[in-house]
Amino acid sequence: MDILKERILQEATVVNAGVLKLDSLLNHGVDPLLTMEMGKEFARRFEGRYVTKVITVESSGIPVAFATALTLGVPLVFARRKKTLPGDADAYVERVPSFTKGIVTDLIVSRHLLSPMDSVLFIDDIIANGDAARGLLKIIEQSGAKVAGIGIVLEKSFQAGGKALRELGYEVESLVRISSLEGNEITFE
Repeated sequence: MDILKERILQEATVVNAGVLKLDSLLNHGVDPLLTMEMGKEFARRFEGRYVTKVITVESSGIPVAFATALTLGVPLVFARRKKTLPGDADAYVERVPSFTKGIVTDLIVSRHLLSPMDSVLFIDDIIANGDAARGLLKIIEQSGAKVAGIGIVLEKSFQAGGKALRELGYEVESLVRISSLEGNEITFE
């Protein structure tokens, strides 16, 4: 997506050789028009797939996953990272490390939101090492649902996450792939 590449070059900040700050596009602020275009692009890329739900991880993946679900006309489910006060004792839970946050968090999905009848499209904002993605995929597997595909807004291809998911047999579609952040420069594939 050329428009996404242009916006990344204009608005992103390279923090270091492994971290790209995208707070005006994905992680803190959201451009609704760009977000809808990303959702339409994911819907186009996975056209013809049987998809009953779109799933993502709280919170930065929600806007693009919502745009994708809206375009496909299916519900959106997102994995929470914190238990809520009412809680859900009947939930799938996976502990995963967060590359960006530098901590271990839980991914939590209520069991009634996924079933063996579901075919889910997993949409996420950024993939680095892929730990959160693998955690959510374990939850999907436990539920008996099928994975229709994985859509990533930005893949840092110099880190192992996207490659690892492809090696596991998943179809991964990335809107933008960055091969390097060395020297504070963003290099696209």
